Amino acid sequence: MKILAIESSCDETAAAVVENGRKILSSVVATQIESHKIFGGVVPEIASRMHIEAISAVVDEALEKASVTLSDLDAIAVTYAPGLIGALLVGVNFAKGLSLATGLPLIPVHHLRGHIASNYLTYPDLEPPFMCLVVSGGHSHIVTVDDYTSFKIIGKTRDDAAGECLDKAARAMGIPYPGGVNLDKIAANGNDLAYCLPHPRVDGSEYDFSFSGLKTAAINIIHNAEQKGEKINREDLCASYLKAVTDCLCKNTVKAMEEFGYKKLALAGGVSANSVLRRRMKELSVQHGWQLFLPELSLCGDNAAMIGSQAYYEFKKGNVASQSLNAYATMPIDNPVF
Repeated sequence: MKILAIESSCDETAAAVVENGRKILSSVVATQIESHKIFGGVVPEIASRMHIEAISAVVDEALEKASVTLSDLDAIAVTYAPGLIGALLVGVNFAKGLSLATGLPLIPVHHLRGHIASNYLTYPDLEPPFMCLVVSGGHSHIVTVDDYTSFKIIGKTRDDAAGECLDKAARAMGIPYPGGVNLDKIAANGNDLAYCLPHPRVDGSEYDFSFSGLKTAAINIIHNAEQKGEKINREDLCASYLKAVTDCLCKNTVKAMEEFGYKKLALAGGVSANSVLRRRMKELSVQHGWQLFLPELSLCGDNAAMIGSQAYYEFKKGNVASQSLNAYATMPIDNPVF
């Protein structure tokens, strides 16, 4: 089964052709990083307009690279939630148009479900059940994946997501966008014990995360140094900050894995590309005897191949949308509607 998938939830316009949920025939991503860099983050209105400009060419390129035409496809898939509403609407309406014109089924895919499915593309033999830590710029979830379309949230952030926490601290340190990626590179040369930073926890919810206090602590260190005319060691602060973030992610994940008895752990989302988090999770998996699944770096960020992978299983479950499909800025992973 060949599926053309479209992803436009944030600042990447992407299209891919995926076969049977496991094989990438093509994957094309048009990034907007340079356009948003001058603002220090994604500007939703600019992102939406750039999706409009790019989507037709990106889809054409994906079809060409896969050596297929629309008549060779079995379905059209699209990210419909969650994300920037204007950006999502571009992809949803383009996919609806293709579905209407070709008569092909329209498969709605939840963005986070897609991120988890990136592991199916990296590991063709991976099957549920397993636990997944989903970490990105907008989300931080511990999720159990009991079947390809059956998910349960065990823990989630109460405020900032891990990726947002990294990006905002990076901006405060004068690190250019994309902050989290560049902070990771700078941290490689620092001492992660140089600065004492808090490890926030949520009373009564041992698997939930809270990162806003950690972000504030880093910003206060920077501002206090500026007021005293002192200079911070940016490499050391980056390393210490990244250690604190990964400490929180690892601690709650270990608790959840032990409590629920899972032996397979996966990572997903943009922050799953972080070098420190990947290293720490490898060490923990060896220590506890878990199987660890890390998506290829090219599949950690937003892409359409992961959407095409999850779409295959959504289709098998009968999750097909009509032409009334809408986009949603927020949507739970465990109980989506369309």
